[in-house]
Amino acid sequence: MNYEKMKFATKAIHAGQEPDPTTGAVMTPIYQTSTYWQKAPGDNKGYEYSRGTNPTRKALENCLAALENAKYGLAFSSGMGATDAVMKLLKPGDEVITGNDLYGGSYRIFTKIFANYGIKFHFLDLSNPDIINKYINENTRLVWIETPTNPTMQIIDIESIAKISQSKGLMLVVDNTFASPYLQNPIDLGATIVMHSVTKYIGGHSDVVMGALMMNDEDLYKRLWFIYNACGATPGPMDSFLVLRGIKTLHLRMQAHCANGRKIAEFLKTHPKVDKIYWPGFEDHPNHAIAKKQMRDFGGMISITLKDADLKETFRIASSFKVFSLAESLGGVESLINHPVTMTHASIPKEEREKAGVVDNLLRLSVGVEDVDDLIEDLKQALS
Repeated sequence: MNYEKMKFATKAIHAGQEPDPTTGAVMTPIYQTSTYWQKAPGDNKGYEYSRGTNPTRKALENCLAALENAKYGLAFSSGMGATDAVMKLLKPGDEVITGNDLYGGSYRIFTKIFANYGIKFHFLDLSNPDIINKYINENTRLVWIETPTNPTMQIIDIESIAKISQSKGLMLVVDNTFASPYLQNPIDLGATIVMHSVTKYIGGHSDVVMGALMMNDEDLYKRLWFIYNACGATPGPMDSFLVLRGIKTLHLRMQAHCANGRKIAEFLKTHPKVDKIYWPGFEDHPNHAIAKKQMRDFGGMISITLKDADLKETFRIASSFKVFSLAESLGGVESLINHPVTMTHASIPKEEREKAGVVDNLLRLSVGVEDVDDLIEDLKQALS
């Protein structure tokens, strides 16, 4: 099938998947095998050993590529596994430009792992794309951005960053986790690689840990596939099956996340216990116009700071929810509340966190697909 001409919902259900040739099964089988029979040495029908290639995983990778309007996809055993593979494209002395509001795990792997191998990172406020021109030099190789960012929902102009990166011969990697392919497609805006923590919206049910990379360049795909196979951070067939199943409702779930997110953001914006609210759908949100241009809707991620709340009071409120669960992660069908300072961003030094607005009284909400009236009632009682 020609997936390029299909709408998103059709691709989510069909891309990369064909009826099983042996049985006619509509759903891709779970090929729970480590190795494959060969008629003769080298006569392997493309499959030798499941660390490198597995039919269930391959179907998922083709589906993921189609969702991001890319030619190639690679699935990894976690989002950090995918990030690690990209960083292994670099060598000592190379430099990376990235944002100052960044998922804590990305900050940690950049500063605690790859900085030890002589790779230099510049953490910048990328709300104005032109700032990267001041930091590009002969050693710069890669620009890594999130948009919306985690957790203060900064919006970065992908197309403008891509034009600068392309003019300087740099790779641009966009972490598209918070938006999902349903809301935003960075490849279409000029990104070199799109990265996802598949664990989040793509999987959507809080039952799989996985990452992914999508791209159009064949040589880059081959280089990343070598790293993927050689280093081994590849997911098993059961996880691949679960994500394929989750993707089939991605468009429906995202519509519900967005609708609930809008109503909850509007409720929280005027709540007396809320000092600041971060949600890109508001016209007064920084770079709202860019969000409106590059996204199809504004998502279900919201962060708030609590008015006159110290750490003890913030903990009390975070622990008072009955429908929202206090937990790491995001993007599942269930609503979650998160305290970034002690959870997702604990590895970032206090001074660096606070520069980006990640303060002690900030809470991050992942709005699920429950009835929104129940979620609002839960917020009312927890904030009382």
